[in-house]
Amino acid sequence: MGFDLFSFIFIIFSWASFLSMKAEAEAEAEGIKSARLLDLLIRDYTVKSLDRDLRTGIVHTVTLPANFSGIKVDTVRFRCGSLHRYGAQVKEFHLGSGVIVQPCAERVMVVRQNLGYNWSSIYYANYDLSGYQLVSPILGLLAYNADSDLSYGSPFELGILAREKPIKIDFSNITKASNKTGNWPLCASFEGNGKVTLKKQVSPNVCVATKHGHFGLVMESPPPSLPVRKKISRWKLVVGSSVGAALGAFLLGLLLVAMFVKVKKKARMEELVRRAYEEEALQVSMVGHVRARTTPTI
Repeated sequence: MGFDLFSFIFIIFSWASFLSMKAEAEAEAEGIKSARLLDLLIRDYTVKSLDRDLRTGIVHTVTLPANFSGIKVDTVRFRCGSLHRYGAQVKEFHLGSGVIVQPCAERVMVVRQNLGYNWSSIYYANYDLSGYQLVSPILGLLAYNADSDLSYGSPFELGILAREKPIKIDFSNITKASNKTGNWPLCASFEGNGKVTLKKQVSPNVCVATKHGHFGLVMESPPPSLPVRKKISRWKLVVGSSVGAALGAFLLGLLLVAMFVKVKKKARMEELVRRAYEEEALQVSMVGHVRARTTPTI
């Protein structure tokens, strides 16, 4: 009996702890207004999800709380020397040989972010994108030190510099942009100081960068649509005007005829009334103070 009570109490406390962690995660997700804060939270969840025995060079998918749904994160550890000599491919990012990590003593943890379309909207609040609209999710490439045991403390951010060969970012599999208008989207690079740099693509849906950061594809926002007036061909305009003029003349003619008939009919009625009075006067004669009707003589 005592064991059952202990088990029940343990379950209650576990459930309460789970609800508390869930509520904390919800409040944390709802309170994110800064792109920088989002990076730090992703970093912390990445560190917590890592296995101490994670092999170097193997991409590891990071599991985020449900409130961060839509965000996809992958991470991989490298030795700084190997990354410099051989480069690497981390999802959409291709780091060529010669890439430098500063400062790096031995190992680096590279984090790749795909914020999805919903979470990418946070960049509208942190950067001036007026006149442009995102046509791809924001992709992030960040690096942190991985020399010590990452389960203790928070790793600090490192810099990735590509001096010999630029970093290529391929948006082909994640963008919804098309070239129907004949214009390709522009590459947007979001700097840490709130500055946005726009450049042309080096090839369809491919951008290049010389350092780590966040990147996306943008296009100019279309102006407000106005009602389109259809152009009428000249011959249709001439025919329509002629038909309209003929119909108007016909109706005007009918109106004049009706008025003429009405006036003529009225004059005829007046003439008939006048003649009736005249004939009545001729047939009436006065006899003294007695008024009598004379009989016509045959």
